[in-house]
Amino acid sequence: MNRAVIYEAFGGPEVLELREVPEPHAGAGELRVRVVAAGLNPMDWGIAARQEAAARFGITLPSGFGSDFADVVDEVGAGAMGFAVGDRVYGGAQGRAVADFALVKTPPDALFHTPDGISDEVGSTLPVAGHTAAAALAAIGLRPGDTVLVGGAAGGVGVFAVQLARLAGASVIGTASEATFEFLRELGAERVAYGPGLADRVRALAPEGVTTATDLFGTETAETALALGVAPERISTIAAGPNPPGGVRATGASDALPDAVERITDAILAGTLTVPIAATFPIEQIRDAVTLQAGRHVHGKIVITL
Repeated sequence: MNRAVIYEAFGGPEVLELREVPEPHAGAGELRVRVVAAGLNPMDWGIAARQEAAARFGITLPSGFGSDFADVVDEVGAGAMGFAVGDRVYGGAQGRAVADFALVKTPPDALFHTPDGISDEVGSTLPVAGHTAAAALAAIGLRPGDTVLVGGAAGGVGVFAVQLARLAGASVIGTASEATFEFLRELGAERVAYGPGLADRVRALAPEGVTTATDLFGTETAETALALGVAPERISTIAAGPNPPGGVRATGASDALPDAVERITDAILAGTLTVPIAATFPIEQIRDAVTLQAGRHVHGKIVITL
């Protein structure tokens, strides 16, 4: 049996269907992985909801769902190098992660060995969010002593960005709803409510100013940083499209350095970075999981278990 989440029309969670589909087998240069956990990202439901978003990732209908997974290699095709049957792995396969089995090409799909001491659930959260957070901070040249304003700090990417910034020696101010303030305090961030008047609240919290910023939600944080006098080249965005406001830097997971997730797993194993998992859902409850994800009020990551 091979269950997979499939959608044949663009729309909300109601378009997602759990179906039995033919079991795939590894061809030349491919690995087959038995998926144990799949981490959800906002871009997953964004792609399923909007044709224009899907087109940017080369997704056409009908499509599978999700990108990030953790699992065990159970078939190795001819010429597929670096992995063996039984290896625990985590990685990304756009549009085919939430299924019992997924085929992965190595390359171009991203695949990593899961270190001992890291669970499958945690591994499944790392590829998109970890790479994106690392890229967002690299784009602004984050340095020790910086004060960085992080927009959307309590979200799936934000929890990585806050902690990576702290590990880099920066002070962090995170925008969020007041309901997440205690959560962000535990991650080491100062807290500020988003919405109208953000610039004034940031000035009050950091009278000496902020030196850099990354906007992980839209454009409010980027626009606020510009208003506070931060140079455009020291502001990054991940969700404002290719032409963000004021010449700030647009970036994403594909811009991360090759060792980005390895540095994150090293920090997890050292106990200096944690991965908050807000909720787990069995694959049969995929619509409920995506509904929660799309509400944009999740503190951390959502994981599908299989």
